[in-house]
Amino acid sequence: MNIGIVGLGLIGGSLAKAYKRSGYTVWGTDNDDIVTQYAVMAHAVDEELTDANIGQCDMILVAIPPVGAVKWIQDNAEKFSKKTIILDCCGTKRTVCKSCFEIADKYGLTYMGGHPMAGKERGGFKNSSADMFKDAPFILVPEKCKDMELLCKVKGMLMDAGFGRVGVTTPEEHDRVIAFTSQMPHIVSNGFIKSDTALIDSQMISAGSYQDFTRVAYLDEKMWTELFMENRDFLSKEINGLISELSKYAEALEKDDPAKLMKLLAEGKKCKTAVLKKCGPAQKNGE
Repeated sequence: MNIGIVGLGLIGGSLAKAYKRSGYTVWGTDNDDIVTQYAVMAHAVDEELTDANIGQCDMILVAIPPVGAVKWIQDNAEKFSKKTIILDCCGTKRTVCKSCFEIADKYGLTYMGGHPMAGKERGGFKNSSADMFKDAPFILVPEKCKDMELLCKVKGMLMDAGFGRVGVTTPEEHDRVIAFTSQMPHIVSNGFIKSDTALIDSQMISAGSYQDFTRVAYLDEKMWTELFMENRDFLSKEINGLISELSKYAEALEKDDPAKLMKLLAEGKKCKTAVLKKCGPAQKNGE
């Protein structure tokens, strides 16, 4: 089986290493030729992905930001085999899927939106790992869900990279949920660390919650800006909702109202309990 990887950063590099370890022939390319050459030297990919081998890929994973992903798929649409399965790995789905569904329909291609739900705070090929997707979920966003044989084939190929679960959703539902589960934690962590108190040597007076909460504050501002702006309607709604809730806590503190504060804390605890009951072990393990 032949896998093509476009973009050899954290996600693409990890996909390349995972598929190489599983025995696939892996062809990869990055907009930085030095990264591409290094990936070949490191045996993460067998060869560079080129016009000569692009048509031989069983699946191509496009692991670059949305605008670039759409452009790459459009620019190479006539080079793909009709048998090749094309997946993007972008963090938002509405814009990229709308454009790529149209490209696929025009050229008779097999395309699905995709989102590998795993990552690290530091990006780049040097931080990629063959184990990064072990037991992680992968979200598929097909135009239609009628071809179960195709979905099962894609699921099997994804699990060869280590993914433990493969879910199917719509672009709208994906972006609505991802605004809360992924984008909000990055925004909140990034804003939280701007406190002047963070500049004090606080290692002695901090617990694991501080480290956990600030881990994703270290982010790629260019990539996340693109993702946040593409999902700004859902993300703005979540931010405004959080601001409204935080104002209640601030008011209880300012008015010296412990009963109100206790009520708010109990409400949050109750919501967390409801999430645990609904979502099961994955939430309990911090996934």
